[in-house]
Amino acid sequence: MASIIRRGESAPARTVDPFEMMRELMGWEPLREMIPSLAGAGLAPAFDVKETKDAYVFKADLPGLKEEEVELSLTGNRLTVSGTREEERRDENDRYYSYERSHGAFSRSFTLPPGIDADHVRAELKNGVLGVMIPKKPEIQPKKIELMGGEGQKAKA
Repeated sequence: MASIIRRGESAPARTVDPFEMMRELMGWEPLREMIPSLAGAGLAPAFDVKETKDAYVFKADLPGLKEEEVELSLTGNRLTVSGTREEERRDENDRYYSYERSHGAFSRSFTLPPGIDADHVRAELKNGVLGVMIPKKPEIQPKKIELMGGEGQKAKA
């Protein structure tokens, strides 16, 4: 906090609490404005997305969320995962040295390629990890093509 000092006046006396100064310094994050997750953007879970030969698999860490706090929807080829983690009640008499756990609402959408089997999607939330498996339709999955032997096969006998 800046104060205005006129010429001829001395600066007002101020008590300095070294512990308070250390708490302020320890909580300073120089990149806070550049990193959305640190700038108070709320809950923003990261997802792993992989494709296997017969499915698309999504995983996200959602610690502390219950099944009723997570919503999944599949519209056409667009998967949307959303949820809310409520802020814990804080007592005004408590003194926090760090308050970093995120809370709030989130929503992530993923566009999948054509050929997904929307009727057989499986999802589970186990030990704070969300897993979603979206199978591919059988006609989209790669098939191995056997080579037929030509004239050279008769000579092997």
